[in-house]
Amino acid sequence: MSGEASASTAPTASGRRRIIVLRHGQTGDNARGVWQGQVDSDLSPLGHEQARAAAGALAAYTPSVVVASDLKRAAETGDEVAQACGIPISYDPRWREIHVGQWAGMTSEQVSSEFPEERLRHLRGEDFVRGVDGESLSDVAQRVRGALDDLLDGLGAGETAVVATHGVTGRVVIAELVDLDRLTAWRVLGGFGNCHWAEVVEAETGWRIQAWNASA
Repeated sequence: MSGEASASTAPTASGRRRIIVLRHGQTGDNARGVWQGQVDSDLSPLGHEQARAAAGALAAYTPSVVVASDLKRAAETGDEVAQACGIPISYDPRWREIHVGQWAGMTSEQVSSEFPEERLRHLRGEDFVRGVDGESLSDVAQRVRGALDDLLDGLGAGETAVVATHGVTGRVVIAELVDLDRLTAWRVLGGFGNCHWAEVVEAETGWRIQAWNASA
């Protein structure tokens, strides 16, 4: 796997399909270290710049499909990719970020102070409900599995799809694609930077991570 650099944009061999899972650009809450979850935040000016740069890089893959979470920060990022590629975009709430319940709107320091045990469980990648009344990783996996299956059902041989989504959800999607258990995926795959992406290519026996945390 490669990180912090763009992967090859050569066509996939033997008509194999490719999925690019893209995290949204920066928001003001990202910059302040505030937990968002499913709070609907706009991109910051820097986030818009990041989205345009990522869109230019991803256009080289000539994707045939762009889908996005309907939360504004991911939808706006996906819009930039679709415009750069000259193709339509669709929005689907199943690609939303994990719901973090009572953590939404809190800084990481506040979460650590008020929910110390839960914060440690989160850092370890344990499968539990975030923020008392939010979602677990299993909840997210169940939610995105249907969206992922629908995407794959409509993706032809040799085609590329871009999914504009969120940090935790993106990691869950990759784990689902490559059949990694969620605890292992959390431990071995680092988080996505804003407007960084993973590239996953179909192989003979499943899906393979070609690039991780790549950027423009």
